[in-house]
Amino acid sequence: MAGSFVTVACPDCENEQTIFEKAASEVSCAVCGHTLAHPTGGKADIEGEVTAVVEAR
Repeated sequence: MAGSFVTVACPDCENEQTIFEKAASEVSCAVCGHTLAHPTGGKADIEGEVTAVVEAR
């Protein structure tokens, strides 16, 4: 199964960033550098609030 892209609000600076829900590497906030996603081998462990699913497959 393919994954989806999700928009996540950073818990530190409220910046919204679109990331892949099955990220294979750590994803950091582009504004403050807070880690938004940790890889787990499947769906990433996402920190912050998922505000929207951009593309569901």
